[in-house]
Amino acid sequence: MKTSRFFTLGIAALTLSFAVSCGNSSNTTSKETASASAQASASAAVASDAQGKFARMSFDKVEHDFGTIAAGTPQETVFTFKNIGDAPLLITNARSSCGCTVPDYPRNTPIAPGETGELLVMFNGTGINQVTKTITLTTNTKAGTETLRITAFVQPESATAFDSPLKK
Repeated sequence: MKTSRFFTLGIAALTLSFAVSCGNSSNTTSKETASASAQASASAAVASDAQGKFARMSFDKVEHDFGTIAAGTPQETVFTFKNIGDAPLLITNARSSCGCTVPDYPRNTPIAPGETGELLVMFNGTGINQVTKTITLTTNTKAGTETLRITAFVQPESATAFDSPLKK
């Protein structure tokens, strides 16, 4: 009795593992395609590295201060950059330290040496008092990442809520 129960459980486990592995075949294909694309980009970067050629970024500013803003007031700024290196520049990712800040950048678009590009940063105005957000760019520069920063002093929506005297 115990032997047939273990046998049945074993067959069920094998069937389940086979079904799960077959169900992921399309995911494996897309992962393999993404991996091949990443390897091609990496190969190009390695070729540039082997030749001693790198992309280098020069920014018009690395920090932007929005000043004092009302809570919930959307803000935007543009960071202009130039490729001052010897190889085409690629920005493969741009992420912010918070969901309230969204970078828009030339995604996987080669920027030739001497050419310029723009990165738009949108901040939705959330937070209280002094806020600082960072935007980290993943690039094919020698360092591999570049960091930008935005700051603002966010005024609370209603400062009068604390102005009334306390009741005794």
